[in-house]
Amino acid sequence: MISKRISALSFGVSSLFLGGAVIPDVAWADGVAAPVTVADAGTARTPSKTDPHVEEVVVTAQHREQSAQDLGIALTTLSAEDLADLNVKTVNDLARVAPSVQVEPAFGSGEPNFRIRGLGFSDYAANNAPTVGVYIDGESFPLPLTTQGQIFDVDRVEILRGPQGTLYGRNTTGGAINIDTANPTSTPTAGGSFQIGRFADTLVNAYASGPVTDRLRLRLAATAEEGGSWQKNSVTGEKLGDKDRQAVRLKGDWDANDTLAIKVNLHGSRDHSDGLGARLLGPTPGSSVPYAPPASQNATAWDISPDFARLVGAGTRTHPFKDNGGIGGTVQIDQSLGAVKLTDLIAYESFDRKEFNDWDGTPGAYADEFFRTNARVFTNELRLASNQPASPLQWVGGVYYSKERLVDHFYSDFTDAYGFKTLTHYTQGTQTVAGFGQVEYALTQRLKVIGGLRYEIEDRKIDNFSVTGILPGGALLQAGNLGIPYSASTGLDKASGKIGLEYRVVDPVLLYATVSRGVKSGGFTAYNTFYPNLALTPFLPEKVLTYETGFKSDLIDKRLRLNASAYYNDYRDQQVQSSVIIDGTYTVGRFVNAPRSHTFGTEWELEARPFAGLRLTDGFSFSRGAYDRFQTYNTNLATGTAPNITAPVVDRKGQDEGFPKVTFNGSVSYDIALDGYSVTPRVDYSYRSKLTSPWGAAANVAPYWLFDASLTWKPDNGAWSVALFGQNIFDKKYDVTRNFFTTTYVAFPGEPATYGLRVSVSY
Repeated sequence: MISKRISALSFGVSSLFLGGAVIPDVAWADGVAAPVTVADAGTARTPSKTDPHVEEVVVTAQHREQSAQDLGIALTTLSAEDLADLNVKTVNDLARVAPSVQVEPAFGSGEPNFRIRGLGFSDYAANNAPTVGVYIDGESFPLPLTTQGQIFDVDRVEILRGPQGTLYGRNTTGGAINIDTANPTSTPTAGGSFQIGRFADTLVNAYASGPVTDRLRLRLAATAEEGGSWQKNSVTGEKLGDKDRQAVRLKGDWDANDTLAIKVNLHGSRDHSDGLGARLLGPTPGSSVPYAPPASQNATAWDISPDFARLVGAGTRTHPFKDNGGIGGTVQIDQSLGAVKLTDLIAYESFDRKEFNDWDGTPGAYADEFFRTNARVFTNELRLASNQPASPLQWVGGVYYSKERLVDHFYSDFTDAYGFKTLTHYTQGTQTVAGFGQVEYALTQRLKVIGGLRYEIEDRKIDNFSVTGILPGGALLQAGNLGIPYSASTGLDKASGKIGLEYRVVDPVLLYATVSRGVKSGGFTAYNTFYPNLALTPFLPEKVLTYETGFKSDLIDKRLRLNASAYYNDYRDQQVQSSVIIDGTYTVGRFVNAPRSHTFGTEWELEARPFAGLRLTDGFSFSRGAYDRFQTYNTNLATGTAPNITAPVVDRKGQDEGFPKVTFNGSVSYDIALDGYSVTPRVDYSYRSKLTSPWGAAANVAPYWLFDASLTWKPDNGAWSVALFGQNIFDKKYDVTRNFFTTTYVAFPGEPATYGLRVSVSY
């Protein structure tokens, strides 16, 4: 329980346990390099594109700078320029720019499901913790839904692979995505960009920054996107896909005195965009949906019945839509205490979601879904860290507290499939307290040892969970345990940590090896069901022990950068969607735990500058995963009647876990120098291999390549630029995800070929 005493952290640990695995006693020491923290990291790059060397990426922590090449961590860093060139506008776009990363919109909705190295959690509900943590300006966003609309005026994105939790607030098994937005500047500056593309998609970004006094600096940034409808209703001809989203951020940096600095970040977002339409693949076995799959990749179909529209408050809108919005803010206090630095980061987020989705891809009411969600999150992270950059000993330790409150309503219209509608309602509260720390010590100029420890206690409780069945005309459906409210609790009380070695063979080559333990909390299956009392049985926390080794190198006079890593994840109690049979009477779909499983793979990242002006980048990953001990029911073959329903047991030992085995991304660009100007042609490409679905071959996602291109013209002083760009330039027909719900298999397609013009200015 939260009220339990958290014992004081020590930077030695006798052992960490994962099932039967034990890490022997290790005495941890500190290293020269300060740990990478989300809150105060920054990047620096060589300013000239004509430099024939690979650009240096610098991360700063504890008031010292360190090259990313000096960190024994598998990470990908994207600068503001990279994000603009790649046209990254949402967190979903990160799936095509880094190896081992997938971001799937659950059923095409606004709920992003993150996966790194095959470690992920697929859920369209908003109440469970993700395997990948998302941080924005140091603030943890424990609910993935609230991360939409945050990528604008960004300085840098860092994608860290593997378990995280000894350096900052949240604990994750898969990795972390750190988004750092641009900070206020000491000199006046302003700028922005205007972009217009196919389907009348327009995007505007603007910022203004500068000093108010010699100690106070402000930065105001805003973004807005409109238009872009690229899908069409195959029955009515109505278009779908218009964006209507805006966001604003105000940041202030105040140097109160020579040792005290205060940073304030206020932000808000609004998204009234269209939803993503489902492409009908065909009916599920045994169903009788009277609609043939549309011929066009961009064709979809939808409708909403008048009584369902009244029930959910949709008004006159019949197409998939979002009415989402959020506000939040952070206050960060940095106090220098001589040899140490104290940081207190306080954050609050409020987010409201109203979202209508048609998950059957037809005009019928087979699976029409509406979410009304209210989320409130308060977090406080208090850190104490070393403040002596030249010392061989570097350390950071802290305490993290989080309180979440979620009120969720999930409406479903199954009238044409089952003859009724359902309303699922619940509230959920979560409190988390954790202590964390990491130390590094340079034994020699070339050898460093690293140790980290985390202890976390979490209480997660779901209240008043009920499912109400509604018949045509408004009468309530009496079946199972419908309409009866239930509550359930679960918790987390576990340790995690990390030990590692870094060895610099020669100055441009770093070798590293780590063993990390990550933990993800358990939760609840908050879906509509006739038997909510059975579905609410909590699933357990999952644990992963990760063995990783790798190297980082800058070779051939820093014209070639080659980084690689290899890993093995030993999984216990992996959280998996499945179904169970209770007492031979009820079949209930819910998350369960696979007792043993594993994933393994390798990643390679390359950047080359063969000669001045030419830049080549490539990122490659190969991942495999399988269950070692896991049995489930095949409820599709269930026979008998209650209380004697039976189904064959399927031994899933050796079964592939289904995520893409291969990802590949890269770019080729060349700066052509003209008289006072430069012209840069660029080509970007990405590949995702086949995704094998546990729901059958009809839900498999085929492999696909995507190619983008741009041509940028700018003066040498960089005050403005003009770019022509194209995305998916070969108009590849592909799906980002497939699934089924009730009676139909559906796909949610990726966008077709788009092209446009982008103008950027800065002063």
